[in-house]
Amino acid sequence: MAHERGGVRSGRPRRELAGEVEERILEAAAKVFLGRGYDGASIDEIAVEARAGKPTIYARYPGKEALFGAVVAQKIRQNASFDSAAAGGSSSEDRLKSLATALLERALGSEAIALVRVAVAESRRFPDLASGVGRMALERGHETIAKLLGDFARSDEMAALEAFAPDHLAATARRFTEMVVLPIVMRALFGENPERLRAEVDPHIAETVAFFLAACRASGRAAGAPSVVPAGS
Repeated sequence: MAHERGGVRSGRPRRELAGEVEERILEAAAKVFLGRGYDGASIDEIAVEARAGKPTIYARYPGKEALFGAVVAQKIRQNASFDSAAAGGSSSEDRLKSLATALLERALGSEAIALVRVAVAESRRFPDLASGVGRMALERGHETIAKLLGDFARSDEMAALEAFAPDHLAATARRFTEMVVLPIVMRALFGENPERLRAEVDPHIAETVAFFLAACRASGRAAGAPSVVPAGS
């Protein structure tokens, strides 16, 4: 049964409130980690901010590192929740540009950048923390982009390209994501002005998508794909 102590709840919440408690803990933890950094954050302060008892937090997360990982995982899930609407357009190039724009808009969000900075700042003392954050972000992003590329490759010229064959799709998605995101996000992590970076997004995406498509087309056609006769030939 839950008890009140000084305005802070402790104990196990009713089942219908568990999701609300979880969300409150993660939001409070994100606020404290962003405000104080990883080392300066404490479970005590997070408990007060979340209006939850420390036993409630420890029942879900064995320590601060696990809680930080859960906060990052939540932000990554939110940032990677794309659907086919994120890749709108009438041509392969337009659809890839739309997808790249959505990717960078999420990646440049202030909380996403700030949480990665927190992890990097603690990488010497907590190497698993930083590497885990990076691995989690990349894996989730690659999975999402691979699914989207596979979905719309079936309906246009990309279906005939070897780079979009099922056994190559994961590697293609990884290269696309890294080409689009890393050059801009790395500069954001080093503190470049966000507005200046946003002004560079459109030309960066246009250049990257053109290069990516040219490379995919140059890599050859998938085995058994029908030939395409250029218009007017």
